[in-house]
Amino acid sequence: MGDILFLAHRVPYPPDRGDKIRGFNILKYLSTKKRVHLIAFADDPKDLKHKNALAKHTGNRSIIWRAKSQATAGIQALMSHRPISLTAFDNDALRQSVDDILARHAIDTIFVFSSQMAQYLPARPHQRVIMDFVDMDSAKFASYAKTSKGPMSWMLAREARLLLQHEKSVAARADASLFVSEAEAQLFRDRTGADRVHVVENGIDTDYFDPSAVFKRIDAMSSLIVFTGQMDYRPNIEGVTWFAETILPHIRLVHPDARFMIVGRNPTDAVKALGKQPGVAVIGEVADVRGWLSQAAVVVAPLKLARGIQNKVLEGMAMARPVVASAAAATGIDHGGTILVGSTVGEIAEHVTQLLSDRRKATALGESARKQVMDHYSWAARLAPLDDVLGLPLRDAKKERTARATDVVKPPKRRSAA
Repeated sequence: MGDILFLAHRVPYPPDRGDKIRGFNILKYLSTKKRVHLIAFADDPKDLKHKNALAKHTGNRSIIWRAKSQATAGIQALMSHRPISLTAFDNDALRQSVDDILARHAIDTIFVFSSQMAQYLPARPHQRVIMDFVDMDSAKFASYAKTSKGPMSWMLAREARLLLQHEKSVAARADASLFVSEAEAQLFRDRTGADRVHVVENGIDTDYFDPSAVFKRIDAMSSLIVFTGQMDYRPNIEGVTWFAETILPHIRLVHPDARFMIVGRNPTDAVKALGKQPGVAVIGEVADVRGWLSQAAVVVAPLKLARGIQNKVLEGMAMARPVVASAAAATGIDHGGTILVGSTVGEIAEHVTQLLSDRRKATALGESARKQVMDHYSWAARLAPLDDVLGLPLRDAKKERTARATDVVKPPKRRSAA
């Protein structure tokens, strides 16, 4: 019985953003089954300090600094006819780390977290390959292209087209392709024709996100509306902009004291500028998002584009706060009617206004939301399907070589930028 090699596009620690939360909990779960070796990128200097924090869940750990600029990645992508999403994560040091681990350890499973890391798979892997796409990146870029103009629209459409080719190729080589929701999984099946597609949903740590913990509690008449998220991520930027500029003014006609708090690291200049709007405050990075959630009269997730299950919605529910989400942000979440969902400016504004006006209803909704996530969204329950995937039979190397002798999927040649 061999070990697992876990490849991640970002160090899965600390679990303080969507991809890290999922990556960390999957890594921790896998470590209860077998020894796991981790190879991952770091793109934040603070993450380099957390290598030892993963010691109890891993055997070997190799963390590679990713310093390539977006401009360099773009030039390499154009020269090599590859998507920027791949050239941005193309790194010889990480490739060498993969080769070393495979040479020195008996690896029977390679778990690939995010499609950017599939370029590090062996050309003909004899290990079991589990590809966690999480969501369908090519569909995301296709959506971006439709709402962009000029050269940017062309670049995004190119990215979507090339990523779709990459996703098809990877799925053909993987023993299992994982997605965070059935909606994403079905979209992938429809667009790629892939089989061996599985759903492994996100969970929530309800012991950590516990409203009974010691936090500054919400004032009975507080009108704080809170959004949490990574604030250099395009869907989050578009979502808070839409809310601040278009939805909040309707709410403040009824509740002039309503204040919209944007909480999350790395706010862009566009996000910071929203702080000039009446009733809007850009908080930025905080040490513990639970403190802000506990003070929220309403938690909002007004995303126009959302792929997979939104952790921000689950966190608000777990903290027993009333949540108002866009239809996109609510997709894939088994909320059982314990959050309010709106598709238009009017619907979202009306939901928030009603909750600010009826605090008893807001409290009851929040309490029912917490019960819903406790009953349905523990990480142990959400990750249980991984057991079946880990039990898939190992590949027969000789049969693989014979079957692929006339049909080898060759990765594109890599060219260095001029």
